[in-house]
Amino acid sequence: MKMLRWIVVLCALGGQVQAACSWPAWEQFKQDFVSAEGRVIDPSDSRKITTSEGQSYALFFALAANDKKTFATLLGWTQNNLAEGSLSEHLPAWLWGKKSDTEWTVLDSNSASDSDVWIAWTLLEAGRLWENADYSATGKALLAKIAAEEVVKVPGLGLMLLPGRVGFAEETRWRFNPSYLPPQVAQYFSRFGTPWTTLRETNLKMLMETAPKGFSPDWVSFDKAHGWQLKSPDIIGSYDAIRVYLWIGMMHDADPQKARLLKRFNAMAAQTAKHGLPPEKVAIASGKITGDGPVGFSASLLPFLQNRDAQAAQRQRVADSFPGADAYYSYVLTLFGQGWDQHRFRFSARGELLPDWGQECASSH
Repeated sequence: MKMLRWIVVLCALGGQVQAACSWPAWEQFKQDFVSAEGRVIDPSDSRKITTSEGQSYALFFALAANDKKTFATLLGWTQNNLAEGSLSEHLPAWLWGKKSDTEWTVLDSNSASDSDVWIAWTLLEAGRLWENADYSATGKALLAKIAAEEVVKVPGLGLMLLPGRVGFAEETRWRFNPSYLPPQVAQYFSRFGTPWTTLRETNLKMLMETAPKGFSPDWVSFDKAHGWQLKSPDIIGSYDAIRVYLWIGMMHDADPQKARLLKRFNAMAAQTAKHGLPPEKVAIASGKITGDGPVGFSASLLPFLQNRDAQAAQRQRVADSFPGADAYYSYVLTLFGQGWDQHRFRFSARGELLPDWGQECASSH
């Protein structure tokens, strides 16, 4: 008790100690993955790449941690290096890194809508929570760019969010990623009217219709004449799809879509409870399981699992095998899943962030 009291006293004193005990896992992430300039580095690639996804997630964590300084640094780097100086005018390029011994630059200028929607949402929420009009204005402008450049009308489906600006729409066939638009983010955007009111419904339709055995695919195609293409044994759910369960789990219980989605994807919960670990890969057509998912998968399921014992088993795994400095993706999944599990943040029924900024000294990992 005495030790705990001292920690509380140190936190109350503020300053650097305050920052260090606010969210230990986030502080460690910054140390391991974020450069002083504000770029999130994925060390698993020899080009020391940065993705717009990494920037978008770090912006979310900075907001959830009430870390204004890091947020501003991350945003500045993102705008200047991925968005030609302005997120109001340009969708960010999704890939940046080492091109040669002397050149660091954009390696692929295509956009990635999963990061674009997170950046827009985070800017809008940072504007609201921190009363920053510039963040709000940039978020609105970026949202308008997404609607103009990444939303397409698909015959038989309606308006849909493409995974990126180019390369996903053909004349009679479209490719989608079910993990790209979190339902609570779609709900939040619906306050901005067209096309977001429609996208919330078509996104739900995609999630429900592309999981015949109760598992979501990483990628899926829709054919104008034949609908969803789900029969091939090559269509699997793995490192992308794990986020589908994470997003659903973090939805507010009052969101009318949540109960339907939990029921639809119950097979994932049942499989994890039975086996003790989440699967690494699932064949969508047959439900055939291959391998055990990494620790980030367990963290992703903490909000999703409704069975207390199954949840406790995954919580223990995360505590015992926390991701290291070489596991960028597992680490961000863990910040989401464990952060939610530790009550560091919640989403409202309208998709707003409910941060717990009073919890300075919650337990680490």
